[in-house]
Amino acid sequence: MDKDIATPVRTRDILEKYGFSFKKSLGQNFLIDTNILKKIVSFANLTEKSGAIEIGPGIGALTEQLARASKKVTAFEIDQRLLPILEDTLSPYSNVKIIHQDVLKADVNAVLAEEMAGIEDVMVVANLPYYVTTPIIIKLLEDKLPIRGIVCMLQKEVADRISANPGTKDYGSLSIAIQYYTEAETVMIVPKTVFVPQPNVDSAVIRLTLRERPAVSVKDETFFFKVTKAAFAQRRKTLLNNLTSQLPNGKEKKEDIITSLTASGIEPSRRGETLSLAEFGRLSDELYKFFQ
Repeated sequence: MDKDIATPVRTRDILEKYGFSFKKSLGQNFLIDTNILKKIVSFANLTEKSGAIEIGPGIGALTEQLARASKKVTAFEIDQRLLPILEDTLSPYSNVKIIHQDVLKADVNAVLAEEMAGIEDVMVVANLPYYVTTPIIIKLLEDKLPIRGIVCMLQKEVADRISANPGTKDYGSLSIAIQYYTEAETVMIVPKTVFVPQPNVDSAVIRLTLRERPAVSVKDETFFFKVTKAAFAQRRKTLLNNLTSQLPNGKEKKEDIITSLTASGIEPSRRGETLSLAEFGRLSDELYKFFQ
C-alpha cells in the first residue's frame, strides 16, 4: 500500500510535484496527521457496506481513509486544479468517484441516487472549508438526503454554536436549525498545528445524527425558522422586542405577539437564548395563527 497521503513529507511532495498553491478564497487547509484522519473516519462508524460523501477532498488525504473503510466514496471538489492531483493520489482506490461541482449548487439527491444506488448506509464525512461550513450543513439537512448523518471538521467556534444548549452564550438560531434535524455532538478538538497552511483557529469535529423525525413537530417549518431567527436578531433584546421588530407587520401585531407568548406559557420579557426547541415549537405554532 502506498504511504499515507496525510504525512507532512508526502503532502509536501505532492504539492511540489504539481506546483500547487493554496487559494485563500477556497479556504484550503490540508490535514497532515494520519491518526486524526483515522479518528474522524472512526466517528462515522462505516462498514464495508457503507457509502461516504465527501466535500472538498483537497489532495485526497481523508478520501483515502474513507476509501479503505467503506464500499464507495463520492467526493465533490470545486477546484479544478486539484482534479489531476486526485486522479494521481487516489489511483490505488477503484471505489472513489470525484465530482467536479460546487456542492452548494449541486443536486445532491440526484448524485446520491446515481452514485449510491443499492447502498443503504450513507454518511457525509468532510473537512469543510471554513468560509462555507454553515451553508453546506444547512443545505445537506434541508435537502432531506437519505443519509444517516454527517461527521465534519469545522471551526471550533461554529461547532460550539451547533452543539450548544439553551441558556448558553453559544446557543442561537444555528443551534436550533441543526438540532431540529439532528442530534449534535462535538466529538473531538483538533489543534491548528496539524494543517498546512496553519489556520488561525482551532478546529473541532462534530457528529450530527439525523433524527427519524424533527425534534419538534410544527405547523410550518419555514415559519418556525423565521421565528427562531427573529428571536435572536439582537441577543440583548427581549423576545417581545425582537419579534415585534423582526416579524412582518410585527409592530401592528404586537398584541397578537403578546397573546401568542402568553398562550405558549412564555414570559414576553425572556430572551431567545433561554428557550428550548419545544418552547420555540409551541411559540411558532401560536404565532402562525396570526402571521400565515
